[in-house]
Amino acid sequence: MMSHRCQDVKPYSGTALNTHTEDVRSEPITTVMTTDLVSIDLDQPLSEAYHALQGASFEHIPVLDVDRPVGMLSSTDILRLVYDAEGASDKMLTSMLDHQFNIEDAMSSELVTLTTDATVHDAAEILAEGKVHSIVVVDDGKLTGIVTTTDLVRYLRDL
Repeated sequence: MMSHRCQDVKPYSGTALNTHTEDVRSEPITTVMTTDLVSIDLDQPLSEAYHALQGASFEHIPVLDVDRPVGMLSSTDILRLVYDAEGASDKMLTSMLDHQFNIEDAMSSELVTLTTDATVHDAAEILAEGKVHSIVVVDDGKLTGIVTTTDLVRYLRDL
């Protein structure tokens, strides 16, 4: 095992980081939100949401009533409904979802929303609480995007 000694290391004053942190905090939420969304209408079959989520690079689907967000759906929400259907074929699962359940049965209706004039810091404050993993971004009540914990981590990674 080798030992390394750091020489000529000056204590960090934190000023550069604080300046950059303030820039990040005031960055508009539109910088990090995903706008290329898959959404589902409240009256669509639950199996359509299930199939949209299978193998997708996203984990949340906003649920709309016409063009207004009314809920959020994740694969975990759907799987909670059919947890005892282990070993069921995809066809059987699809049939079960459509005949026994609907979108409202699976979705979270307690939406967390921000408007397009919110900041990255606003989103980070909400997501850091750990109660939700996605925030719906609206403009005049209409869906314009979504911000997830993954979106924030990617944003920070790319700074």
